[in-house]
Amino acid sequence: MSDLLERLRGRGWRMTAQRRVVAEVLAGDHVHLTADEVHARAVAKLPEISRATVYNTLGELVSLGEVLEVSTDKRAKRYDPNAHRPHHHLVCAQCGAIRDVHPTGNPMADLPDSERFGFTVSDVEVTYRGVCPNCAKA
Repeated sequence: MSDLLERLRGRGWRMTAQRRVVAEVLAGDHVHLTADEVHARAVAKLPEISRATVYNTLGELVSLGEVLEVSTDKRAKRYDPNAHRPHHHLVCAQCGAIRDVHPTGNPMADLPDSERFGFTVSDVEVTYRGVCPNCAKA
């Protein structure tokens, strides 16, 4: 069973067939699918699942804090099930591939007080950009 499914069961989230399929599609490391990609993969497992159900389920998962909504550029939003382990993203500037990265250190501590301008900083998002090996070969 995937980590996401286990977390949802632990919360007592009502697990319909449609919700289960969406959670199964999101399982795995480095998963950053668009809603349309989630729908296409869900249809392969459960042909009667509607696009609206996929979008609604993704919205619920984001609201619950079980899935992150990731916008790394002007492309479609992507959904990241790795919501409970702090991480950053490495994005290919050519094809848009996204990888989770876990650098050492504390990015919150890297922002000196003089640069906080009185803000109480509660979160930080770092996106590294570059060219993936596949695009570099092309």
